[in-house]
Amino acid sequence: MKKVAYLECPTGIAGDMCLGALVHAGVPLDYLIEKLRLLGISDEYELRAELVHRNGQEATKVHVDLIDDDHHHHHEDHHIHARHLPEIERMILAAGLPSQAESMSLAVFRKLAEAEGAVHGVAPEKVHFHEVGATDAIVDIVGTCLGLDWLGIEQFYCSPLPTGGGTIKAAHGQMPVPTPAVLKLWEYRQVPVYSNGIERELVTPTGAAIAVTLASSFGSPPSMSVKKIGLGAGSRQLPLPNILRLWIGEEVPSVTTANFAARSPEIETVAVLETQIDDLSPQAIAYTFDSLLSSGALDVFTQPIVMKKSRQGVLLTVICHPEKQSICEEILFRETTTLGIRCSLQQRSILQREIQKVSTSYGAVRVKIARTNGQITNVQPEYEDCAQLAKENNVSWREIHRLACQSWYDKASANL
Repeated sequence: MKKVAYLECPTGIAGDMCLGALVHAGVPLDYLIEKLRLLGISDEYELRAELVHRNGQEATKVHVDLIDDDHHHHHEDHHIHARHLPEIERMILAAGLPSQAESMSLAVFRKLAEAEGAVHGVAPEKVHFHEVGATDAIVDIVGTCLGLDWLGIEQFYCSPLPTGGGTIKAAHGQMPVPTPAVLKLWEYRQVPVYSNGIERELVTPTGAAIAVTLASSFGSPPSMSVKKIGLGAGSRQLPLPNILRLWIGEEVPSVTTANFAARSPEIETVAVLETQIDDLSPQAIAYTFDSLLSSGALDVFTQPIVMKKSRQGVLLTVICHPEKQSICEEILFRETTTLGIRCSLQQRSILQREIQKVSTSYGAVRVKIARTNGQITNVQPEYEDCAQLAKENNVSWREIHRLACQSWYDKASANL
């Protein structure tokens, strides 16, 4: 079976996070050190890895410690070399790397040069790489391609990417986040993006170039049997665990054919927001429900809980698409008394659905039809339609619901 990998990027992607995920997944650090030495720049850096914790979760952090001419170590975001694309290409071609790693590395740098060139209005070969041509970026990109080749990955996928926010100091001065080069790379592949509410640089140009160049598609995970997970840590502590998750496994042919949508449930990524409340009127919570649903939340619900000092409260949960996370958080903070919201990205399976309209003696009702593997598994008249007809005709909601179901099944039986 085809060996596949999926990059899940809840807090973005950077080159060192890719290296960390690969080492965590089993790529030997000594192998990377040995192969990277062939580039001829090993006197400019030292490569090391350590296990760290991010929000209580253990992951691997890979450090690229740069060394100046006096053999002093520098923090890994201090760039001591700047190179042009032709020099980097010659370096990679002369290294005698495994062919797959070589071709992937060249492609990533070419794509990055095209993006930088488009931003600055120069040819890719003329781009003067300050950040991107620095030693650590070369190690990150080539090391990532070496790791993917070592694992035998044949197909590579990536999740939607968070936009981040704020500004960063770059070679050309203060830059908005996402940086222009990252935006241009996203434009090349029409990458799906969303805001997770974190105002930091989450996707670096190096990370964006790796994802945009190597990923076959961006979105939900492919149909695969998961064999191994690699966790690569970022440098900063963030509200969400700053971890890049690399899923490694095998493609499942029976559900990855062209008719996948007709054969099995669809898998999508959703944001789950939770907060507990013990000092808010039920009417305010009801209003919050309406505001969240009208703003695009997929579902909202509460559960009774007992909080500290035995206070009675509710656990309020919101499920939404990642791009709606920020607006849902804004509503929760505005309409409730909560002081904090827990956030996580989860996968959910959803059945294929369609809406059909049926006629009853009181009027038309929309009916939602759900299917699994092409077979109808659920038939439900729309609540709002039943409620409106019940009010207009002064009959019970249950009667309208019963008539709508009967009408649909009569029609379905006639079509058999």
